[in-house]
Amino acid sequence: MSMSPAPAEDLVVLGKIVSVHGIKGDVKVYSFTDPLTNVLDYPRWTLRRDHEVKQVELASGRLQGKVLVAKLKGLDDREVARTYAGFEICVPRSQLPDLSDGEFYWYQLEGLKVIDQAGQLLGTIDHLFETGANDVMVVKPCAGSLDDRERLLPYTGQCVLSIDLAAGEMQVDWDADF
Repeated sequence: MSMSPAPAEDLVVLGKIVSVHGIKGDVKVYSFTDPLTNVLDYPRWTLRRDHEVKQVELASGRLQGKVLVAKLKGLDDREVARTYAGFEICVPRSQLPDLSDGEFYWYQLEGLKVIDQAGQLLGTIDHLFETGANDVMVVKPCAGSLDDRERLLPYTGQCVLSIDLAAGEMQVDWDADF
């Protein structure tokens, strides 16, 4: 199997290496997957930080308390492992599992136009983030949007009425003045 990296536009960020763990070159991982350990299901990672890209293979991984710890093949030195902090963990989109109807990956939602029930364009989804209660969409103004306001909308069934990936639109139940 080739270890050449996938084109950047085909990569999806699944997590980030945040620091070292122990003295044998293990790294602590912040996972964006649900459950957290799903990032360990991918044996090959493309690591990306700024303009630097590395291909690595996962030797093992484990959840230790609330911390996800990974061992990368050939990485046995704590000081070398320290240089991996800050790298995003990416995999090609083609490796992601298929989702059920009505389920979406965050990357699929980013860039969608957000339209309220009155047909007003509120902006486009810039990114999402997780809170304790629900995921939140950051909607930024764009050409043709109602105003110049950035909005934080909950990604919930009450707010999101429909998603049309082909049209690049999301219909929401949201008061434009809020």
